[in-house]
Amino acid sequence: MTDSDTPRLLPDAVHQPVRPGTALLRLETTHAREGILDGAWWPGSRDIGAELPSLITALTEHLGPVTRVGLDRGAWDELPTRLVIDGRVVHIDSFPVGDGTVLITRGDRDHFSLLVVPPDTMPDAARAAMARAVRADNVTGAEQILIDIDTGSDTPSPSNRRLRRGGDLRKPGR
Repeated sequence: MTDSDTPRLLPDAVHQPVRPGTALLRLETTHAREGILDGAWWPGSRDIGAELPSLITALTEHLGPVTRVGLDRGAWDELPTRLVIDGRVVHIDSFPVGDGTVLITRGDRDHFSLLVVPPDTMPDAARAAMARAVRADNVTGAEQILIDIDTGSDTPSPSNRRLRRGGDLRKPGR
């Protein structure tokens, strides 16, 4: 894995450019986890086998071993029940929730909720969504953040299609 394949963890750097594969986390900036979301992730594709290992590796450096990941079944091409990442088994739970999040579990009960920005989101929209998700005072859920920032993607996420049946999230002219 090269440095360009590893998600960049940008805890206080929302002003930096983001690209697919970026994870933006607010893990140590507040003593109390009062916001709804603990961070955001912008995967480069809908292939969880290709995307998840680098996220888990990066998160493990900050959180310790990750034991379980909960994902929206409709947001990914295929979902295995587990992956071996850095020599550890990470269990994958999938649910038809369509809420734009990934739940990360370390230990038995410590959960972190990350906004998942759809892979084909335009960079400015991705940056806006990620910046909003990591604000310590954020009280808006992932689903609503994605609606509010209008991802500008060619193919809306399943949650956005469901929530904005009358709207169009595609780039203008398509």
